[in-house]
Amino acid sequence: MSAAVTGRGQRPLAGADQLLAMPERDYMNPRQLEFFRERLRAMRDALIENVSQTSAHLRQVEVATDPMDRATQEEEQAIELRTRDRERKMMRKIDQALVRIDDGSYGWCEETGEPIGLQRLLARPTATLCVEAQERREKIERVHGH
Repeated sequence: MSAAVTGRGQRPLAGADQLLAMPERDYMNPRQLEFFRERLRAMRDALIENVSQTSAHLRQVEVATDPMDRATQEEEQAIELRTRDRERKMMRKIDQALVRIDDGSYGWCEETGEPIGLQRLLARPTATLCVEAQERREKIERVHGH
């Protein structure tokens, strides 16, 4: 992956190339941890802004008198509320990732203790599992229908 490593709809990550160029023995060194701390804080700030906008929008909606318009409004509100719920869950994951940075466990797989990997963390900074452990978990969930 190049400097154009991005999350959904985000600009390229400044410094991603420098992280990827570091030797493997430097995994989760102070520079890398600070990079991810800043990245997670920026994600958190963006979520807070989105939540504020969604809340303001939900408060200013006027009830439509036409049943079709009202149904459309209700569907839009349901979508916004689902989005807000996803954002709330993401906020919790971000906060947990910041705690892991502080306690020294960030970047290490919860199941195996192996490195999660910079590529995966650049794509999903809240990841707690390496790719292999995540795939095993998803396979088990598919089999058991969870």
